[in-house]
Amino acid sequence: MTSQTLREARKYEEASESMIRREDRPVFHLSTRVGWMNDPNGFSVYNGTYHLFYQYHPYSSHTGPMHWGHAVSRDLLRWEYLPAALAPDSFYDRDGCFSGSGVTLADGRHLLMYTGVLRERGADGAVREVQTQCLAVGDGTDYEKYEGNPVLDEKDLPEGGSRIDFRDPKMWRREDGSYSCVVGNRSADGSGQILLYTSPDGFRWKFRSVLISNRNRFGTMWECPDFFELDGKWVLLVSPQDMLPEGFEYHNGNGTLCLIGSYDQETDTFKEEQDQSIDYGIDFYAAQTVEAPDGRRIMVGWMQNWDACGIRTPEEPWFGQMSLPRELSVRDGRLYQKPVRELEAMRKNRVAYENVPVSGEIRLDGIQGRRVDLELTVRLQEEERPYQKFALRFAQDARYRTSLSFRPHESVLKIDRKFSGSRRAIVHQRRCLVRGGGRELKLRVILDSFSAEIFVNDGEQVLSVTMYTDLSADGISFFADGQAVMDITKYDLAAE
Repeated sequence: MTSQTLREARKYEEASESMIRREDRPVFHLSTRVGWMNDPNGFSVYNGTYHLFYQYHPYSSHTGPMHWGHAVSRDLLRWEYLPAALAPDSFYDRDGCFSGSGVTLADGRHLLMYTGVLRERGADGAVREVQTQCLAVGDGTDYEKYEGNPVLDEKDLPEGGSRIDFRDPKMWRREDGSYSCVVGNRSADGSGQILLYTSPDGFRWKFRSVLISNRNRFGTMWECPDFFELDGKWVLLVSPQDMLPEGFEYHNGNGTLCLIGSYDQETDTFKEEQDQSIDYGIDFYAAQTVEAPDGRRIMVGWMQNWDACGIRTPEEPWFGQMSLPRELSVRDGRLYQKPVRELEAMRKNRVAYENVPVSGEIRLDGIQGRRVDLELTVRLQEEERPYQKFALRFAQDARYRTSLSFRPHESVLKIDRKFSGSRRAIVHQRRCLVRGGGRELKLRVILDSFSAEIFVNDGEQVLSVTMYTDLSADGISFFADGQAVMDITKYDLAAE
């Protein structure tokens, strides 16, 4: 039975959606239906359709009591909104339905697991958010909360585990038909740990093990875990809070971490072998993956950074969008990401140039736009006289631009949006160290109205950034300090 709180949210979002013009949204990135969006939730395939839920406050473009927004897609690029799936309407989640996941049950129903938040005032007068794990079951549109909620609470924590920082369950179904889930938790040392739980049926859950402990190495609390096997390795994705940078890694504070290693199924523990950032740009958090029907592992993240939310004014009717879904692979102990291949069906109006000399700033006929797919290779003109800097500038007019620049002698790639039209003193730059030196740089740049995602050297690294420059600024130019040579292919991207 739908609660009054959920009915009101559904009525509000349906009425308010019509006030946002289609041209004021991204074309193929999912944005919030109205109001506020953050973490992706419940990314799953149900009855042959991709379902993507998200943290949602429909009533303003700021955070508030969390609901679950809901959208579906056949191709991961053209999204259709469905009514809000969850609202904070029960005693155990009255202060928010926070992040979680979705799986298909053996009987064909869609099971959602989420974190319920309940504020309580302690003896010291401080208000804290107690977090528990809860279930809802539905048919792909309407969901009913489980009468046995919460299914995991403080009694299911290992010794020293915090009931305040206990959130973001990610479920999967095992080959034997049973279920597992990982949950982020804060341990007694104030650091993060990932807890593993198992269930025979998706409803009765028990603590199994501490999958891995942070031990204060990568930030503090670990949020939004995801755990899966890929290309013969096991991969753990988490979003740590308050990370310290290490070289060119982990510059976002509240950022992203990928650990690649092995999983001991006897002890249910994970042993890390390699670590890296998931995204090296400004705007990416809370990654969640799904296994596609064809076996691909596909990841999406909230294309935003908590420290840069002021990039949009409070008066805007919507705030928040998801990254482009990305196909994942592991090669040589490293996570690689590529845009989903479905994007290629959107390509139109191919324009290509080869061996273009670049010195100073140049523009090329037919290379412009804010919804484009650029493939770019930059090489040295002469080995003995390398260029000092190469730059790609986009979302550009006489006043505005966002730039991507590369210095081959340092092998450093930088994204910079300080001239994108932002009126806030937020984070505007990020840098990454391109592996393999600066002899040749291969880029794929995906623009969609208010964002850019840069895939470096066939997806070895990715930089994501949002910019809310007026759409009339659609220029693209190239710059070299010295002599460079480039090949470039550009496609317009159209959803129709």
